[in-house]
Amino acid sequence: MKKIALKKYTDFIVKETTDLLNIDSPTGYTEEAAAWVKKEFEKLGFKATLTTKGGVVVDFGGKNKKDGLLLEAHVDTLGGMVATIKSNGRLQLTNLGGMNPNNAETENVRVVTKFDGIYEGTFQLNNASIHVNGDYNDTKREWDTCEVVLDEDVKSKEDTEKLGISVGDIVCFEPNVRVTKSGYIKSRFLDDKLSVGILLGLGKYIKDNKITPKRALYAHITVFEEVGHGGCGSVPEGCTEAISVDMGCVGEGLTCTEKQVSICAKDSGGPYSYEIVKGLVAAAKESGADYAVDIYPHYGSDVEATLRSGNDLKHGLIGAGVYASHGYERSHRDGAESTLRLLIAYAL
Repeated sequence: MKKIALKKYTDFIVKETTDLLNIDSPTGYTEEAAAWVKKEFEKLGFKATLTTKGGVVVDFGGKNKKDGLLLEAHVDTLGGMVATIKSNGRLQLTNLGGMNPNNAETENVRVVTKFDGIYEGTFQLNNASIHVNGDYNDTKREWDTCEVVLDEDVKSKEDTEKLGISVGDIVCFEPNVRVTKSGYIKSRFLDDKLSVGILLGLGKYIKDNKITPKRALYAHITVFEEVGHGGCGSVPEGCTEAISVDMGCVGEGLTCTEKQVSICAKDSGGPYSYEIVKGLVAAAKESGADYAVDIYPHYGSDVEATLRSGNDLKHGLIGAGVYASHGYERSHRDGAESTLRLLIAYAL
């Protein structure tokens, strides 16, 4: 079977992903990103609806309404929240999702107050001057050994409170988006904004080619995946299958690379539907998508939350390969294209 040309759709995916990455959306603070996603799908001509929970459900159309396929991706990311305003005016954080202080150290942040605007700062080790702190190298990086140093003239808790900063304010970490000439996409939070970009690319492909999917096809862009309940609700009537489009893991012991689409056979929540895994592999082979099948030992997905909430569905998980998950992540446009190629073959 001749491989279809997808370069213009991959270009579109990279652009949309880059734009979305630059919208802060740590879990619990996703309204702006969800509104952007809704608007982008509507620009392509699809009906997109905001759920009460804050996610976006998209209807791609389709013929068989009693055998629908739901594709799930999430727009929420890792982040932080103000836990304590310290006596020196600096902020101690608690994590949102799996944000790890080891790879967040020295990152620029934005503190989003409830009523008084946004302030910039840097996430640093307490007493971060190495010429002063003799224990710098030996200090374990934990949330109570690190702090946000605000880029404001504050010297006390009272100074910080006067700015309007308070416990429970959201802290967004700079994504640092880069796309290299060689095609690599580097950024925090490719998990899972790259997949949202891929689903937008799928939508553009459907519209450009005037395709009516063979079965009812939907997308749910969820907003609480990083804390485990993103995919629990909003399954359209008639769906019999759900597939998470999330990051594919890249690391020691796995075969996937950033240039491939990963098909997950099993993760920490158990095996995915064997029938779906076989169907995905067959579609990858038929379409010429560069793929790998792997098992993820420390991973959970939206679609597992969908099943645990009581939905009677078959389930699967795919995604473009991403290295350094939950850190400064890296993928490649070829991985995004392979994921799109697989989705076209399997879903349309």
